[in-house]
Amino acid sequence: WSTVFAWTQSLLFCNYGLFLLSQVLLAAAVCTKAGKAIVSRQFVEMTRTRVEGLLAAFPKLMNTGKQHTFVETESVRYVYQPLEKLYMVLVTTKNSNILEDLETLRLFSRVIPEYCRVLEEGEVSEHCFDLIFAFDEIVALGYRENVNLAQIRTFTEMDSHEEKVFRAVRETQEREAKAEMRRKAKELQQARRDADRSGKKSPGFSGGFGSMSSSSNATIITDTLMEPEKPKASPVPARASGPSKALKLSARGKEVDDFVDKLKSEGQVIMPSSGKRPSEASKALPPPVNTESVHLRCEEKISLTCGRDGGLQNLEVLGMITLRVADDKNGRIRLTINNGDKKGVQLQTHPNVDKKLFTTDSVLGLKNPDKSFPLNNDVGVLKWRLQTTDETLIPLTINCWPSESATGCDVNIEYELQEEALELNDVVISIPIPSGVGAPVIGDLDGEYRHDSRRNVLEWCLPVVDVNNKTGSLEFSVAGQPNDFFPVNVSFVSKGNYCDITVAKVSQVDGEVPVRFSSETSFLVDKYEIL
Repeated sequence: WSTVFAWTQSLLFCNYGLFLLSQVLLAAAVCTKAGKAIVSRQFVEMTRTRVEGLLAAFPKLMNTGKQHTFVETESVRYVYQPLEKLYMVLVTTKNSNILEDLETLRLFSRVIPEYCRVLEEGEVSEHCFDLIFAFDEIVALGYRENVNLAQIRTFTEMDSHEEKVFRAVRETQEREAKAEMRRKAKELQQARRDADRSGKKSPGFSGGFGSMSSSSNATIITDTLMEPEKPKASPVPARASGPSKALKLSARGKEVDDFVDKLKSEGQVIMPSSGKRPSEASKALPPPVNTESVHLRCEEKISLTCGRDGGLQNLEVLGMITLRVADDKNGRIRLTINNGDKKGVQLQTHPNVDKKLFTTDSVLGLKNPDKSFPLNNDVGVLKWRLQTTDETLIPLTINCWPSESATGCDVNIEYELQEEALELNDVVISIPIPSGVGAPVIGDLDGEYRHDSRRNVLEWCLPVVDVNNKTGSLEFSVAGQPNDFFPVNVSFVSKGNYCDITVAKVSQVDGEVPVRFSSETSFLVDKYEIL
């Protein structure tokens, strides 16, 4: 038996050695054009020195005069593909099938843009572990696995149907528990009101201090569990004069307020908790650095609601010209307005402005020309309003087409600038993504995108949309139903106004001497929604 065992063991070792010699793919690496390794995954036992030596020798072996995708040495073969400033390199044995190696190389090259937005050394280094995990799904023991890009993404994200079911059940239980708590809170609040009307003790509270703290406790529990959609300031219940052992649910909120006040006292800038992201909360353009003693601000805000089939439900634009005078000698002035609007806006002047002068000459001046405009104070002198359902007046049209497929939904979304005189900056088109389905697979894309997994939103970001860049499209695939990708929200800012109303000149009342002035114009989004 010992002889048979020794013979079997030696045979196994021989087979294992032959298996190692027949390995076809030794390593997969992303390197610079100088041969510096950024990420390398070895599929056999290889030392770091050996890998770095092979990659360092790789650029010297390439022949710039010929167009090849592989190069060979006495021991190994390099199969490579350029990626802008980098190379995707596979190091294989010379007896490997070159056609299979090229197919494997194409799959490797498609994986890298899935995790790296830009093909640069810093971005690849930042996502090195994601790339290594993806490489392991492509190759096992030196041989390629029968997988595609979608399967690699599923395996690396470890998407689980059981986990989705568990989360759905958990969310349903939480909603039911919250509904039950709200119902109990309403019952307690109604019982307290009935007790206050009848002059009896509130039911559900007993003990020596029940009559003293029952009212305040019911109020605190109700305010905590009701969870209103929009928080409103509620009066703080008065504390009793004697000691109380009642549970205080709002003590932590006071600690947070004290902490925020302390940060403000130390000079920290605290963003208001409005429920929006900082990029959405601060829509206004920065004010100009150099302003004259007479400064004008022309601001417009648009509110638009459009159907997914293209029908315009409502479009409203509100605009205002605000005047600020910082020097007393420029207080008695008049503003000449250039009204080039052809959309049919409704104009309205300030009550102290001479309406007849504006109607006849398009000049804004005070009714009493001997008076001056207030100093160092923003005064609205002219405002206008446009409300319409004319689809031709939509400044930026959004067309979203979700279509069901075997794996979920293929979504095609495109934009078109109809108001060609406008230049829109920082355009962000937000498309809802179903919860728990992972990141969408991006196809054709104009601009950039970012997937916010916490908010379940895909944000399509376009730095500039103007007459030279008036159309664009985005295609992506993700699990879900067509109704899951609405409503689509749009935000942007612009330095040009929508209604062509500007201040042509500013002059003194006496003698009509021109006055130097500065101005800023902004066109902002209050609401831009495709339902």
